[in-house]
Amino acid sequence: MTIPLSLLDLVPVREGESISSALAATTATAQAAEKAGYSRFWVAEHHGMDGIAGGATSVVLAHLGNATSTIRIGAGGIMLPNHTPYLIAEQFGTLAALFPGRIDLGLGRAAGADGRLAQALRKDIVGAAERFPNDIVELQARFGGQAVGGVASPQASGADVAIWVLGSSLFGAQLAAVLGLPYAFASHFAPTHLDEAARIYRERFQPSATLDKPHFMAAINVLAADTREEAEYLASSTDQSFVALRSGQPLRLPPPIRDYRASLPAAANAMLEQVRSVRAVGTPQDVRESIEAFVERTGADEVICACATYDPQAQIRSLELTMDALKHS
Repeated sequence: MTIPLSLLDLVPVREGESISSALAATTATAQAAEKAGYSRFWVAEHHGMDGIAGGATSVVLAHLGNATSTIRIGAGGIMLPNHTPYLIAEQFGTLAALFPGRIDLGLGRAAGADGRLAQALRKDIVGAAERFPNDIVELQARFGGQAVGGVASPQASGADVAIWVLGSSLFGAQLAAVLGLPYAFASHFAPTHLDEAARIYRERFQPSATLDKPHFMAAINVLAADTREEAEYLASSTDQSFVALRSGQPLRLPPPIRDYRASLPAAANAMLEQVRSVRAVGTPQDVRESIEAFVERTGADEVICACATYDPQAQIRSLELTMDALKHS
């Protein structure tokens, strides 16, 4: 199978560990992904969460750029309502100058913040979300060298930054299609609208200076190990995190638990089952078959894999086993 594979890493903070160790683990993962042949390595902006250390996304990307040499690095994504387009243009224009031909800028409309965090950010999140399409157009103009509102962006002008629209609903699919931009769907945690979003994006896509045909990337939770039992055991860390998050009690990435699902009440199991509908967990052969079925279902042009493990070395081994299995399918 020749479809490109990429990685999404949230810079997870593990129980008993520090922010420094989380950043070190993500750096090692990015280096391993580059060596294994992954196309992109994305980190995502989250704020106010004890278990995720990627909030200062452009700073993290600068560090990852210095630690790698060829793999594309980027935001998956920047939550644009939290920022002004001018500052994001400066930040990612600077990254593009530091790491030419390697920078992706995935843009999301959700704030990733509640009312208290919106206040801390000094932002009108609701109003900014409504301006999301216009803000993307402004970013395109600034990277194209235009002085929007009479104010130039020297660091952004002419920068080679690949803009992506991200989404977990139909809005992003429609917007990406109208703007002629690549589209990435967050099916790893919100699979409900995956198939319809893919259809709408392709049917409504309008060629642009960026793309002459649609480019659709879908996310899937992936964990490969030597046995199915070991893979399910390792994946229980992210299962626990998901249940805790959806229950309003987010936590640091916990150690795995044997037979975790057996301990859950029916409501929590049903909640977990929804996100488990988009996953590839098991032996390398299991993972290959699941990813191939996922690609056949979605028609994805690219797949981005997500899944953290409590032991960082198990995550690295998983990405290596996954890539090797897909290369030899």
